[in-house]
Formats: sequence, structure tokens, C-alpha cells
Amino acid sequence: MIGKRKLVLVGTGFVGMSMAYALVAQGTASGVNELVLIDIQKDKVIGEAMDLSHGLPCTSSHMKIKAGEYSECEDADIVVITAGLNQKPGQTRLELSEANAKIMKDITLNVVNSGFKGIFLVASNPVDIMTKVVQEVSKFPTGRVIGSGTALDTARLRFLVGEYLNISDKNVHAYVMGEHGDSSFVPWEHAYIGCKKITDIIKDANKDLSDLDKIYCEVRDSAYEIINRKKATYYGIGLGLARIVRNIMNDTNEILTVSAYLNGEYGHKDIYIGVPAVINSNGARELLNLELSKENQKKLDNSCKILSENMENIRKALVNK
Repeated sequence: MIGKRKLVLVGTGFVGMSMAYALVAQGTASGVNELVLIDIQKDKVIGEAMDLSHGLPCTSSHMKIKAGEYSECEDADIVVITAGLNQKPGQTRLELSEANAKIMKDITLNVVNSGFKGIFLVASNPVDIMTKVVQEVSKFPTGRVIGSGTALDTARLRFLVGEYLNISDKNVHAYVMGEHGDSSFVPWEHAYIGCKKITDIIKDANKDLSDLDKIYCEVRDSAYEIINRKKATYYGIGLGLARIVRNIMNDTNEILTVSAYLNGEYGHKDIYIGVPAVINSNGARELLNLELSKENQKKLDNSCKILSENMENIRKALVNK
């Protein structure tokens, strides 16, 4: 008999429910067989649980879905936090920081006070900073607190590269690193199509290497483009979160670009940022410490500087709360 594999979702907005829907649609492969929804909008939570549950007969899932309270976190394997204020048109992710940090602090304390011992997965923006807030407030081991990081950025990159080269995105091995935001970058020197460097693929096809920069810019600006057109992004990140959850629950040791804690890797400490990491039932098992070009190391340094400065302001705001 399979033991209970329980996930608690805090925040039943578009992002959280997109993830929940993806997990249900994936059926038993999701690794989740109990889903608890928490939100300050009590009636909405009950409605969401009912709506999802009514779709279970159409899937291979045997998931138990219900509305709950923070006490439900005690025996959960994962708590996913998607609660927080939404990014508005023209607003950067970093501008969300202070208000969402206070929300993160309250949520984290409620979860920890339940006796929770599992893994935190954070998706609230700006995700690198919110992940750091959750870790500092919870005092959990750094590997057991991760953020969605550049998982969505990387998915966008692989989709666009695959489309550009007419290659399955499953054979595009490339990563977006750094802040989940405007200071992110792609280390093209570590990007491959199958087992061949993408730069060689571009040259062999007589294409311009500058096209890679155009693809990155499209990745970087995707969120702004989508928000301007439909006010929010949620399907892509919902599926990305479901993938991270699936890898934690099924102990896969898959490499994903999550917001993970640096403790000397890439020359930085005490910061969460998007880097390739091995994900399993313990959270971020280890990081892949890539040898970056001087140019890309400077880009990562800049990303870390932006996040560190913002985090200092957040700490002051939380103290003065």
C-alpha cells in the first residue's frame, strides 16, 4: 500500500490552482495523493476543492482534495506557497518585495508552528527573495527550502530555441540562470542540442549567433508581454511547479533550475538564486557549479548584488513590522 504523500498549497489564486490542476491531470505520476488547499478566502477554497474533486473520475488520480487550515501542514511532505500580491502591468518583480515579504513571514510562521518538517517550495514573486525570507523565518536547512527560480524561464527558453531550430524542446539542454527577473542570463557556453553545442549548431546552419540574444530577450520579456495581454501568467508556472513537485515526491534526482541557496558556489554566499540543482525527496540535494565565462560570471555577480541589496531592505521592513 502506498503511503500518504501530502501536499499543502497556500494560495489558491491562478498560479496555485494551475499547479493543482496540473497535478490532478497528471494522475498518479504526480506523486501526490492528498492535496490540501489554504487561503484567506474560505468560500473560494471550498469551491476550488469541490471543482477539482469533481474532475477526478476523468483522470488516473486517486487524490484526496480538501480545503484545510495550517494545522494540516504538520504531516505534509511539501508546502507550496503561491500566495501574495500579483505583479501589475509595468511593475517589476522586485517592486513586489516588501509587501509580499510580510505575507511570507506570516505564512511561514503559521506553517512552522503546525510542526511541519517537510520541504518548502516557494513561487511568490520576487521568488528568489521570498524564498530567502521563508528560509530565514523558518530556520529550516537551506536545501529544504527552494523556490521556483528560473524553472519557468528555462522552459520558455527551451520552447523558443526548439521552435527556432525546428528541434524538439526535449532535446534542448540550456538554462536560464540568475534572478527570476530582468538580470537573468543564459550561459550559452553550456547550452546543447542533444550532445552538440548550440553555438556549433547555429554556425553549421549559417545562422547568426546574435539570434541567441534575441531569443533570450524574448524569454526575459515574456512575463511582461503576457501580463500586458492577459493581466497575469499562470499556466506556465503552474506546470513548472507541478514538475518540481513531481521530482520531489518521486525522488528523481532530476536537474532543474530552481532558486537554491549558494554557500560559496559561483563565489557567493547566503543568497537564493536560480541555478541548476539536483532535486529529490530531500529538496535541493546539490548544486551544479558550472564554470562560467568571465562575461557570464559578471552577469551572475550583478544578479546577486541586486538580490542582496533588496534583501537588506526586506530585513529592515520585517523588523519594523
